[in-house]
Amino acid sequence: MSEESLLSFPCELPIKVLGRNDTVFREAAWSIVRTHYEHIGEAHVTEQQSRQNAYLSLTFVVYAQSRDEVDALYRELSASDDIMLVL
Repeated sequence: MSEESLLSFPCELPIKVLGRNDTVFREAAWSIVRTHYEHIGEAHVTEQQSRQNAYLSLTFVVYAQSRDEVDALYRELSASDDIMLVL
């Protein structure tokens, strides 16, 4: 049984990553995303701090070619101890 995807590839896809508002989180997230999308730049990410500035969300907009590509990125981001949540 094959899973139907709600996405039509290739497509632009926002991936939100949440963690502590520190350099370790930011560098971990960027490093992992660049492993999968080496040409992603500052123009493709937005940052939002929590009210108390303790947490940070980074939203990367990637140009995904396939579901397998996106799944691999999600798996690696989710496995990182420096990343709290991936949406």
